[in-house]
Amino acid sequence: MTTRPDIAADIVKLFATRDTHAVEVAVLQPADPFLDMAGEDLRRRIFLTESETGKTLCLRPEFTIPVCLDHIASQAGTPRRYSYLGEVFRQRRDGGNEFFQAGIEDLGDRDTAAADARSLADAHALLSLVLPGQPLAVTLGDQTLFEAVLAALGLPRGWRMRLARAFGSAPMLEAALADLANPPRNSQLAGPVALLALDGDAEGLAAHIAEGMEEAGLSASSGRAPADIARRLIEKAQLRSVRLSDDAFSALKGFLEIDVALDGATAALEKFAADAGLSLGPALENFAARAKAIEAHGLSSAQIRYDAAFGRPLDYYTGLVFEIAAVDGDRPLAGGGRYDRLLTLLGAKKPIPGVGFSVWLDRIEALREGAR
Repeated sequence: MTTRPDIAADIVKLFATRDTHAVEVAVLQPADPFLDMAGEDLRRRIFLTESETGKTLCLRPEFTIPVCLDHIASQAGTPRRYSYLGEVFRQRRDGGNEFFQAGIEDLGDRDTAAADARSLADAHALLSLVLPGQPLAVTLGDQTLFEAVLAALGLPRGWRMRLARAFGSAPMLEAALADLANPPRNSQLAGPVALLALDGDAEGLAAHIAEGMEEAGLSASSGRAPADIARRLIEKAQLRSVRLSDDAFSALKGFLEIDVALDGATAALEKFAADAGLSLGPALENFAARAKAIEAHGLSSAQIRYDAAFGRPLDYYTGLVFEIAAVDGDRPLAGGGRYDRLLTLLGAKKPIPGVGFSVWLDRIEALREGAR
């Protein structure tokens, strides 16, 4: 076990002033939620093990999913804010594989703009407390706004899903855009399956797959359902057959090139939408409301950058994403975002909006040591 950082006590005191409930979650966690929802970057760094009954477990690689699972199990009401400070375990190229993280998970607040701004402000306040005098650089992205642009451009579901999954990974996004510009035409589908997939006949394709599985003696309950297989085949057919017009492709590239100070971001997005002839609706309205809420916390929006192509490598994010680093620093000190679908996917009976952040205490300690 690594040593609890000296700054831990100050962070716990700060959390107490933020109307949070301190929570502790087990070090051993069920692995499936992380494998299904955490994203490829985290999945490949998880330490896996197995229980006596054969259940796949893992050492806690982050806190958001365990805190949400604990909230669901406790049947606590919302809105509710949880704070934590403890070890996480990941394989890392630099630094130890056991390190401390602290953060706040804000669940159930329906005013998403206010909750987003509060999460960013809390993360900034924590770093300002433990790194007094250190200039900080804040970068924001917005998954919802990106997906709104994809929808407004008329991209089919398969392409929207692929690009949404690539958001936040420059190599994946670059590869997806290259395929969108020149879709691969080679198809492994043939006969009736190819025709049904190209026609988008989900019901007919599912029935054809089910018939084939029955003839082969395969049980539909032993693997993926015929309807799921049909949906994926149709999405893949769309990926091969769709090519954006030059104007639409240029608009998408233009959106991803937006990189401005937050105080000019709403105007830049409005101009982009007008020039491209797109309606971004509630996504842009919520962006503008969040920008105003951030400024109301006393954070200078001139010091915060909005990068339309910026995302974070966790699959459960749905809206705001952000990172805070030391000016000229090469690694984030804090990162967070919104995850409105996560609790439902984890088993909550009703949708519960959520937003949160984590800070890397080992990186903070390294900066403090360097300043002495």
